[in-house]
Amino acid sequence: MSNTKITGLGFYVPEHVVTNDDLAQKITTSDEWIRERSGIEERRYAAPDETNYHLAAEATKEALAMAEMEPKDIDMIIYCTLSADYIFPGSGVLLQRELGFRTIPALDIRQQCSGFVYGISIADQYIKSGMYKNVLVVGSEIHSRGLDFSDEGRAVTVLFGDGAGAAILSATDEDCGILSTHMHSEGEFAEKLAVIDPGFTKPERNNPDYWKPGGSAFPYMDGQLVFKNAVVRFQEVITEALAANNLKPTDIDLLVPHQANLRISNFVQAKMGLPDEKVINTIQKYGNTTAASIPISLATAFKQGRIKKGDLICLAAFGSGFTWASAIIKW
Repeated sequence: MSNTKITGLGFYVPEHVVTNDDLAQKITTSDEWIRERSGIEERRYAAPDETNYHLAAEATKEALAMAEMEPKDIDMIIYCTLSADYIFPGSGVLLQRELGFRTIPALDIRQQCSGFVYGISIADQYIKSGMYKNVLVVGSEIHSRGLDFSDEGRAVTVLFGDGAGAAILSATDEDCGILSTHMHSEGEFAEKLAVIDPGFTKPERNNPDYWKPGGSAFPYMDGQLVFKNAVVRFQEVITEALAANNLKPTDIDLLVPHQANLRISNFVQAKMGLPDEKVINTIQKYGNTTAASIPISLATAFKQGRIKKGDLICLAAFGSGFTWASAIIKW
């Protein structure tokens, strides 16, 4: 049975930088307030003519270049997003068309912040089964067009940015690659971090009240509940991954957490006893980019020379659903 290694990484963020001071011109907030609660300093917003799949395409081009591959070499697309271009079809087929991939399968998954880790777990199974050799996993988000830019929505709006990250996973006989993946969900708190309306199955889905400031067409988050669950589940799922591979926290060379909130990342880092050089954080520059945050951070760490052959990399995510997941990778 083949192992699954990452052969290509890439990311793309829009050019338009939105600082905390920029947001303070639209809603009642401040740079100090945002930094203190999230660690975010700025984020990127897509241009009016940029689509979700456009961001994904740019990240994919970079990943293909690193892997020294062309679209014809890819056997499957796994597309992770909560901000798809259309209600249907999924953005995976739009990416397939945009870059001229063969008529390969395009699978869209909606696991929000955990999406990329879920995606690489799915890709790993297809590769290890022998069904596919090279799988593209992409996380891409355009949040900026679905945020509530009013004081009612400010607690959520200040957190999110736009961007995309991509990875190419390939079969290998080398002693490296994905060692294990671990996934969980808990629907009990599904509405505590969600965009609920206009639900596609609801007869009243055209209700204009949904679109008023503070309405249910905009993201809602019970921040305190999410924080309390996140810090527990992050630690649990990282510990689960380490135990499955007979590893200790000190064996981790780099932790790549989902970029939800710098306070969450710092809390988990302290609990795991990891020094700063063993954790990558990009939320300060890009905000929370949901399914894109882990591949953006992983690609950033690689470009910075923080990943070398033989390193043990741990990916960990927690988000809406609630869902959470982890992966251990030997580079």
